Amino acid sequence: MNLPSSKINIIFQRLAEDNPEPETELYYTNHYTLLVAIVLSAQATDVGVNKATKALFDAVDTPEKMVALGEEKLKSYIKTIGLFNSKAKNIIALSQRLIEHYQSTVPSSLEALESLPGVGRKTANVLLNCAFGQPTIAVDTHVFRVSNRMGLAKSKNPLDCEQQLEKNIPSQWKRHAHHWLILHGRYTCKARKPECDRCIIEDLCEKNLITTS
Repeated sequence: MNLPSSKINIIFQRLAEDNPEPETELYYTNHYTLLVAIVLSAQATDVGVNKATKALFDAVDTPEKMVALGEEKLKSYIKTIGLFNSKAKNIIALSQRLIEHYQSTVPSSLEALESLPGVGRKTANVLLNCAFGQPTIAVDTHVFRVSNRMGLAKSKNPLDCEQQLEKNIPSQWKRHAHHWLILHGRYTCKARKPECDRCIIEDLCEKNLITTS
């Protein structure tokens, strides 16, 4: 059973008071480098991605420069990141597509973004939220875990979780909802050892309510 809307509203009120303007922890310089960083962050930590991309983005900040750099040189920048071979191939390919179909500009629609090599629904939703301020909800492992653990959703896959969150979260909180949930899952509601003793919404968590009832 999901939490009632009144409690969901209080949860996001508290998260908003604690961090009014949450932002991605990925390093980027423009919409294009943000897209590249998000692609690189799949199955990797933001910290690990940032270590590689600071040097990369000093040299490359447009699709044209990325294509000119080439796949092999790109690999030399990102070789510390997991799956760097396939990611390098996709980044070169998506850069070429941006040049050929979008005048080197990152598009602002889900459909267009998902047409780019290496860009799935989660990546597209993160980009739309961070770059264009759209109230999209990107479901990564943190959001999926926290949402199901707390009772914000009861889902078996990311798409189902996204759809439930879209339905359950009041519209006033959607702009920053996925960032609040990501950060809460990354630093407080951790996978193996959630730090409930310092959680600002512990009293509203369904896991806690079930345990104490």
